[in-house]
Amino acid sequence: MLKIDFYKNKNQEARNFGKVYGRVNNNEPIDINGLAKHISLHGSPYTRDVIQGVLTKAADCIKELALNGQPVKLGDLAIFKASVVSKPAVSVEKYDLSEHISKVKLLCLATGEMMAKNLTNEAELGYTSMAQRLKSGEATLSSEKGKYLETGE
Repeated sequence: MLKIDFYKNKNQEARNFGKVYGRVNNNEPIDINGLAKHISLHGSPYTRDVIQGVLTKAADCIKELALNGQPVKLGDLAIFKASVVSKPAVSVEKYDLSEHISKVKLLCLATGEMMAKNLTNEAELGYTSMAQRLKSGEATLSSEKGKYLETGE
């Protein structure tokens, strides 16, 4: 289940300043070892250490291929590919890679069953315990990130 919490837009110049939004309250991420352990619990004939080795090598190879301009599609999971953040130049002649490319990023684009429309249909949503307290009036949302006020304070 995806647990939804609230946050308030604090950008005073934004059109939706002060409006409340919902966002997923994610747990701490699991690492490759944790993912390997999880996969092994699903009846895999491979041990956790073998799965971990394959996942570690896959991550290394995805990075290598992406940095060579080769997108990698992992079934219905995602396509991984490199992208850049580019500053504008006044002309092609004035464009300099070291000056105008400020960052190289790895993009992950959902495909197939992992696309938003499919995930939205499958997701089970619920409120975090704090979001439930906010909805019931037991607490109020502060304008400070991650801060809540007890009602009656």
